[in-house]
Amino acid sequence: MNIQNSGDTTLREALGRLGKAIETLEASVDARLEKEHDYAEAEAEVQRMGADRARLAQELDKSEARAERLADVNREVSRRLVTAMETIRAVLDR
Repeated sequence: MNIQNSGDTTLREALGRLGKAIETLEASVDARLEKEHDYAEAEAEVQRMGADRARLAQELDKSEARAERLADVNREVSRRLVTAMETIRAVLDR
């Protein structure tokens, strides 16, 4: 009987260790899944930021082109005003 009790104790201990090992494995799997989920969210955020960056770069290029056109128009208007003032002075001087 003593041998059977010893065998039962060993079996219980083995089952206890197996149960703890399974719990540890489940916790590891849960942690891994959570990390993968976090990674997927981070990757999605990086993708969104990349798309935003591309859109903002495009808008910046358009704004710079518009500013350059406005500067060109401003120079042309200034040139025309100077020409008009010179013409008016010339007419007044006659």
